[in-house]
Amino acid sequence: MKTTGVMICGHGSRSQGAVREFANLAEQIQPLLPEWPVEYGYLEFANPVIRDGLDALRNRGCNQILAVPGMLFAAMHVKNDIPSVLNTYAGAHGIDVFYGRELGIDPKLLEASRDRIFQAMEPLERNGSQVPLTETCLIVIGRGCSDPDANSNVTKLARLLWEGTGFGWCEVGYSGVTFPLVKPCLEHALKLGYRRIVVFPYFLFSGILIDRIYGFTDLVAAAHPEVEFVKAGYLGDHPNVAQVFAERAREILSGHTAMNCSMCKYRSKVLGFESEVGSPQVSHHHHVEGQGASAPGSNVEACLLCDTFCTGACRLDASCEHHHDHDQSHVHHHHPPYPHATHPLGPHSVRKLLQDSR
Repeated sequence: MKTTGVMICGHGSRSQGAVREFANLAEQIQPLLPEWPVEYGYLEFANPVIRDGLDALRNRGCNQILAVPGMLFAAMHVKNDIPSVLNTYAGAHGIDVFYGRELGIDPKLLEASRDRIFQAMEPLERNGSQVPLTETCLIVIGRGCSDPDANSNVTKLARLLWEGTGFGWCEVGYSGVTFPLVKPCLEHALKLGYRRIVVFPYFLFSGILIDRIYGFTDLVAAAHPEVEFVKAGYLGDHPNVAQVFAERAREILSGHTAMNCSMCKYRSKVLGFESEVGSPQVSHHHHVEGQGASAPGSNVEACLLCDTFCTGACRLDASCEHHHDHDQSHVHHHHPPYPHATHPLGPHSVRKLLQDSR
């Protein structure tokens, strides 16, 4: 007899706030799936790890697990790292683990995005600001990764928001790994001459990358007081988010779990990434599994603009020596080299942007 449970597989964060938000989300999902127990775990940088969540479900008698990746788009974590952990666990314990698809571009998430954007503009309207949407530029900031298919989905999401709301213009930037990064994206948008710029991070939770996005927004805004800058909230605890997670779990049993494989760099010769076709499906995160914000004895937050551990005392105007970018701080991951790592608006420019901000 099959006893089913649901496993929400998060990435994990060095930020205590982000870890708490993910745990709260799991609590919101449970009432939406009353027939199944729901557990959660993280790939890296936080506890419980995914294996712990799977143990909890197995201890509750579950021998069929519906695993949902807790990420907006499918890149290396969704395609390689999480499946590797799940497959290893399933084989070791003789249980069935069925894997769902990423949250992706969903009408409910578009509605949640719209809500966050317009909620951020409400205080300006109440204070008498009369800048119309047609004179406002929307900036959508995605996570950024080494998978061009996932990055392109941020652009698609931005276009759907732009056309659905009527902003005067829309630009897309990324918090890291790819290009353009936040600061050059904002500086480019300023050249378009719009009176207001709304920065919307298309992220599920808070954390060091949200701090980075808002930090660079503050830097650019301080240099251009003639333009209204608005920092919209991330998706966070919007009720639509939990609903989409629940839908992804139910889809697994109905068979509607297919990801977009036509432009997957591991299956197709995507322009610029041809060497990664057929790469093995392995996890790159064993060395940081369970470490970070929720590790025993940890009481630190992460640096505002870099991906390293520190006391949290350094901020935009501080003399922080931790200038590692994603590639440098993950030297043991054995990631394939990103073909545009030296792009002037891309990942290696983070260090220069940090130095210029001081």
